[in-house]
Amino acid sequence: MKGRLGPGMMIAADLISGQVYENTEVKKRVALSHPYGKWVQENMRSLKAVNFLSGTVAENDAILRRQQAFGYSSEDVQMVIETMASQGKEPTFCMGDDIPLAILSQRPHMLYDYFKQRFAQVTNPAIDPLREGLVMSLEVNIGKRQNILEVGPENASQVILSSPVLNEGELDLLLKDAQLKPQLLPTFFDIHKGVDGSLEKTLYRLCEAADEAVQNGCQLLVLSDRSDELEATRPAIPILLAVGAVHQHLIQNGLRMSASIIVDTAQCFSTHQFACLIGYGASAVCPYLALETCRQWRLSTKTVNLMRNGKMPTVTIEQAQKNSLQGQYNSTTAVKAGLRKILSKMGISLLSSYCGAQIFEIYGLGKEVVDLAFCGSISSVGGLTFDELARETLSFWVKAFSEDTAKRLENFGFIQFRPGGEYHGNNPEMSKLLHKAIRQKNENAFSVYQQHLANRPVNVLRDLVEFKSDRAPIPVGKVEPAVSIVQRFCTGGMSLGAISRETHEAIAIAMNRIGGKSNSGEGGEDPIRWKPLTDVVDGYSPTLPHLKGLQNGDTATSAIKQVASGRFGVTPTFLVNADQLEIKIAQGAKPGEGGQLPGKKVSAYIARLRNSKPGVPLISPPPHHDIYSIEDLAQLIYDLHQVNPKAKVSVKLVAEAGIGTVASGVAKGNADVIQDAHFDGLASVSLYVAVNIMNLSFFG
Repeated sequence: MKGRLGPGMMIAADLISGQVYENTEVKKRVALSHPYGKWVQENMRSLKAVNFLSGTVAENDAILRRQQAFGYSSEDVQMVIETMASQGKEPTFCMGDDIPLAILSQRPHMLYDYFKQRFAQVTNPAIDPLREGLVMSLEVNIGKRQNILEVGPENASQVILSSPVLNEGELDLLLKDAQLKPQLLPTFFDIHKGVDGSLEKTLYRLCEAADEAVQNGCQLLVLSDRSDELEATRPAIPILLAVGAVHQHLIQNGLRMSASIIVDTAQCFSTHQFACLIGYGASAVCPYLALETCRQWRLSTKTVNLMRNGKMPTVTIEQAQKNSLQGQYNSTTAVKAGLRKILSKMGISLLSSYCGAQIFEIYGLGKEVVDLAFCGSISSVGGLTFDELARETLSFWVKAFSEDTAKRLENFGFIQFRPGGEYHGNNPEMSKLLHKAIRQKNENAFSVYQQHLANRPVNVLRDLVEFKSDRAPIPVGKVEPAVSIVQRFCTGGMSLGAISRETHEAIAIAMNRIGGKSNSGEGGEDPIRWKPLTDVVDGYSPTLPHLKGLQNGDTATSAIKQVASGRFGVTPTFLVNADQLEIKIAQGAKPGEGGQLPGKKVSAYIARLRNSKPGVPLISPPPHHDIYSIEDLAQLIYDLHQVNPKAKVSVKLVAEAGIGTVASGVAKGNADVIQDAHFDGLASVSLYVAVNIMNLSFFG
């Protein structure tokens, strides 16, 4: 035999007979050793697809009451659920996450907000869900998992789900499956005797009930917060907490492989929430209130009129629910597409590998909560106890029973700034004070702006940190002068497609004047910016006619030129006109994802710089398709040094637990600079889940 092993191939050596078997023979022998095909045909079943409901189950007032009780806001409904229902895709935004962490917020949050998704960088690269979707699958198996070392027909006794997202009809089929012996477990806790201790005690009882059911032969546990009537003294347990607690309890008692967990909940409508539930043990989710909200939206007079007048794409009730959760026609959309993206960010191709993997970082839950329900997850700081978590849950629940219950959902202001809503770092008052200080060129006005920033609410963990020193302050006259310090300032990488040509060039000129470095971002740069201006008259230049206040000798070139995964605009002349070359592995606004520029932003000018065509959406892949190891990265660094020997090569990573290990590998790849990006960066376009959930922020 000659050759070498490829992916999925094997060889075997029989030490007794002295025979060596190649790949085909090995697999043939194993396949013929037992009647696997017959076992699968007789025992394995696929869940039949069931049509979505064609009308709302409850009245509008009852739907509103449930939405209030389970923590929905008007932003969640209008900007997330309705967008997915009408367009079949997740909403996108262009700003970073500038609201406080959930544990630091003055407003109550759903439990999911305390969890941040993790992502892969360099050593375990992301998968491209668009170009490599062939190797990805959202199939999940339901039922008891047998010992794989004991071969028998019972190993094939599974129910196959094509997706982890179930509608009401599909859940009913599973609940009626006699072979699975399903057990429905309500997830409510009683507070009529007081809040203290109620949530924790109920969780222990829930775990014991699950344990007993599995020992009695149950192969499917269904955790449900569905109820015909909501009761003021019986709030729902945060469903993620219930799933995590049952999952961990069964693991500790050696019963986890004996049953699957399915969730029937009102507390799930976004891809991050689905990912959390699946990541902490759920095999599938039926988001009944999100489906009911889709139906309510489609049947509303406003939606009907918009569709009739051609101001909104026409979709049926069936299509609206498919768009938001499963898929329209033959294309995967919304939640299914979102889950693929989340898997791909960790380099995972199968949902079954993500189920129970707990690939999250926790910010703001106490040790007792983490140990019970999320054991094994990274939790850098402490936080809420069970009683505090119960009170936060109640802050939503009581709104559904208040005498002056609002006739519409409250806007918490978590996504967009609104007066009286959640605090945003980038707020109108801050912007006005900064503009005033710049336009007036007044130190007093700038001091007011500085005072505003100093008095802002605690936003991130670094706001809680103070310098502690027993040394006297050094006189200002003895420290490095400001003119020297600013030469080490660098701007973040933002393409001109994201912030406009005028802004991009103005930033570059300003940084060049002070001796700092601006960053081109992804997408190339106009060659006219690489030479100093010599034609300025009265602050204007024919070379850059859209700018004012120019001076002869100004240069609009970006000192740092970025090389991203799409390689848009990256040419040898682009590279040689840089002082520093930055390889963007990830960015803080959306780690694990590539750059996105909508077609409407791709003008003729931008298309020319990116060597593309106007109006064509430009999406960079999540990974660099030529970087799958430190050695690959080292090769790219070497190549860039060959093109521009005088330029330093930097590698942009994003902060996460364990980044030190990744950074040490990058350093061994001969990177000159390693940039550690944080959560509050911006992006031209980023998915809602990436902006609000992917951003890790210990000191970011």
